[in-house]
Amino acid sequence: MTDGHMISAFLMEPDGTPRGHIHLMHGMAEHIGRYEWFAERLRRNGFIVSGHDHRGHGETCRLNGIRGYFAEEDGFERVVRDAHEVISILREGHPSPEFTLFGHSMGSFVARRYAERYGDTLDRAIFMGTGAHPGPALVAGRLLASAFTAAGYEKEPNQLLNSLTFGSYNSQFESPATPFDWLTEDEDAVRAYMDDEDSGFVSTTGFFSDLFDGLDLIHKDREIRRTPARLPILFVSGSADPVGDSGKGIWKVAKQYKDNGVREVTVLLVEAGRHELLHSRHKVRVADFITDWIGRWERK
Repeated sequence: MTDGHMISAFLMEPDGTPRGHIHLMHGMAEHIGRYEWFAERLRRNGFIVSGHDHRGHGETCRLNGIRGYFAEEDGFERVVRDAHEVISILREGHPSPEFTLFGHSMGSFVARRYAERYGDTLDRAIFMGTGAHPGPALVAGRLLASAFTAAGYEKEPNQLLNSLTFGSYNSQFESPATPFDWLTEDEDAVRAYMDDEDSGFVSTTGFFSDLFDGLDLIHKDREIRRTPARLPILFVSGSADPVGDSGKGIWKVAKQYKDNGVREVTVLLVEAGRHELLHSRHKVRVADFITDWIGRWERK
């Protein structure tokens, strides 16, 4: 990257002439390798598919970083710039007629900021597992993160902030067997997540501080209005996803985009779906809906 940080990325090409290019961005405390099956399905449908590990995650962390940490300053915006630099390099070397940006969870927040800053480079955007502004909880989280940073714990894993962010997510599910039941009803997928050394870790104080700053920024009306009005956007969420406030948050944020001028906003709300729809019993249906939705907006 322009600051010397190395980013691990992948790219897959379809058989024959590509119909478009889709770039995938993963969520917090996971890695892009978890999306391999989805990437392969998209590739078989004729797309160039790429993705990368964010700073502090997966192979990118092993190359040159601290697990669960973005940057010394302006970390959220730095991760957005990383995405733009990676995508620009990949697209230059692998031309395609159209480009779609996909982001899940934290990756959806990064993708939403990308659409605000670089939306003129996008033909479509898909935000999965996203949510609305957290409200007063965000204010409290930012204050706590500032206090921990002032005390010298910026680069240390912060269990308190992790618990405050995710601690209530299992509460709507009866007799959860693990701390991660809110992710998916698929027990094998939950176990694989827990057994994956690159998933489920506790992020640093600095990460939470950057994430809170980013969440506040992307929900400002003036920033959403930077998203091109002509950009088709698909929001995908489960009706039992706590990040999307069990469906309420996803409708709220979709309305905010419509109110700020984005003309084509689609919402897919999966009944009983939890946070990780691509690691659930709904995954094939969701993947096919995404492919069909992209097809609706392809230039003929």
